[in-house]
Amino acid sequence: MPYDVFALAAAACWAFGSLLSVEASRHLGAFSYTRWRMLLVAAMLWATTLVLNGVQTPSFTHFGTMALSGLIGIFIGDTALFSAMNRLGPRRAGILFATHAIFSALLGFAVFGERMSAQALAGAALTISGVMIAILFGQRETNEGHPGIDIVLGLVAGLGQALGTLVAKPAMADGMDPVEASAIRVSVACAAHFCLLWFGVKVAQPVRRPTLPVLIQTGLSGLVSVALGMTLLLLALKRGDVGMVAILSSVTPILLLPLLWLRLRRVPAKGAWCGAAITVIGTALILSR
Repeated sequence: MPYDVFALAAAACWAFGSLLSVEASRHLGAFSYTRWRMLLVAAMLWATTLVLNGVQTPSFTHFGTMALSGLIGIFIGDTALFSAMNRLGPRRAGILFATHAIFSALLGFAVFGERMSAQALAGAALTISGVMIAILFGQRETNEGHPGIDIVLGLVAGLGQALGTLVAKPAMADGMDPVEASAIRVSVACAAHFCLLWFGVKVAQPVRRPTLPVLIQTGLSGLVSVALGMTLLLLALKRGDVGMVAILSSVTPILLLPLLWLRLRRVPAKGAWCGAAITVIGTALILSR
């Protein structure tokens, strides 16, 4: 199966997973929710690895690579993203985070010498522009935060996602099992989140105690968006360039538009549909290259 399909499927998983996460995240708080989700997903992934591959020990290089990828891409990237969302609101934080596709394309070119054809480059530019336009005009919110450090946090989130993907690329190209790779990344990020809690970091404290329904919802969200979505992203990295995988998997906000319409019964703004149309055109150019 082409890597393009895996990348787009990962974006679809993140879109569905984000819908499942809303109530549980509000109940537990962003950091506590992420911590529980990572813990549950790590258990799922290691169980799956045990069933599929038995007891195997990854090479030191592969383990170290995926551990570093998890620290940068999941722990640092996600923590910076949540902080930016709390300060700037989802709309502006989302625009800044969408820069991860640009960072990935530049880093892929600088580190691995990845190049795009003229058609792919035009498609990439349209896709990224469409995503940003859809985010910019697709949400209405009152929490706008303040510039400065808040903008830096949003850019750090995007750069963290890009670097985490870049670090993972060599191990995936070397044939590492994607489920095992996801398990290592999630486990290391989860351990780092628990360190924040044990060191008494204020934002890491839970807002409320978890309940069984909340944990079930958290587990379902993690299964779809982290376990399945992240594994699909790593599968895409086995075959595709870092930049192209990042660009195709960045269309999550576009896929969310019809899902939110169905769930909230609220028609997205016209600007959001305009951005979606531009993204579809850009993605079509990439896929037909």
